[in-house]
Amino acid sequence: MKRVLKWIGVLLAGLAGVIVLIALAGYIVSERRINKTYAITVEPLTVPTDAASLEEGHRLTLIRGCVDCHGPDYGGTTLLEDPVIGRIYGANLTTGQGSATAGWSAEDWARVIRNGVAPDGHAIVMMPSAEYSGLSDEDVGRIVAYLRSVPPVDRAQPESSLGPMARALLVANQEPPLLSAEVIDHNNRPPQSVPPEASVAYGAYQVTTCTGCHGKNLGGGAVPFSPPDDPKAANLTPGGNLGHWTLDEFKTTLHTGTTPEGRQLDPLKMPWPLTAQMTDVELEALWLYFQSLPPVTTAE
Repeated sequence: MKRVLKWIGVLLAGLAGVIVLIALAGYIVSERRINKTYAITVEPLTVPTDAASLEEGHRLTLIRGCVDCHGPDYGGTTLLEDPVIGRIYGANLTTGQGSATAGWSAEDWARVIRNGVAPDGHAIVMMPSAEYSGLSDEDVGRIVAYLRSVPPVDRAQPESSLGPMARALLVANQEPPLLSAEVIDHNNRPPQSVPPEASVAYGAYQVTTCTGCHGKNLGGGAVPFSPPDDPKAANLTPGGNLGHWTLDEFKTTLHTGTTPEGRQLDPLKMPWPLTAQMTDVELEALWLYFQSLPPVTTAE
């Protein structure tokens, strides 16, 4: 019996050693990826100053989800404080004390938004630039113009850091990526302008903001980093419930938060107060894009 217990102890010690080695290897690999720097040349960006452009920039920050991470005052928010997963903070984008953007050039802003890379060359953790990499110069310029104009907020945000679970997800190449800079084609040249029109192509331009929750194929499912008992993201392809809606019902849902079945959407899960800022042309373009997708069969 003592010999059996001894061997069990040896096996457990060996297993613990293997786990430690795996954890150490994961830390080294993730640390190397976090500390990697990127040299990205950005084309000169024109930042408008007229009132109409600033108003449109404000609307774009809403429908593109900037307030989700940076707060309604753009002074930054606490996204996650968990020693196992990580400590993630949305930066202060205003000119107040604690600003993360003080001294940024227009090109610095563009590099952060579309490439997920800070002015010092490091990738920004959980900055969803993969969703913004195709934004036009015109739209990025409007966004920058508005963010430079918002009232200053004095709020110093701590530096974000990844816990062991988030590092494991990074090594496993979790979708959506924790470091957008790793998956973006930095040689891609975004368009100077994208004219709004009710078309599949314009819907594809709009839809990138939806992929963070609804998945690359827009088939829905569990939202990344959400609790297991949270509602699943809807299937937006013709294979889901959306396939039974009309265009007008779709517009009403995204403007009011009430589905054709009478269900009220939770604004913390589906930010319909933000999609309510979308124009009819944008919503029709999204609708046409969703209808053009191959059906995905998933449980709603």
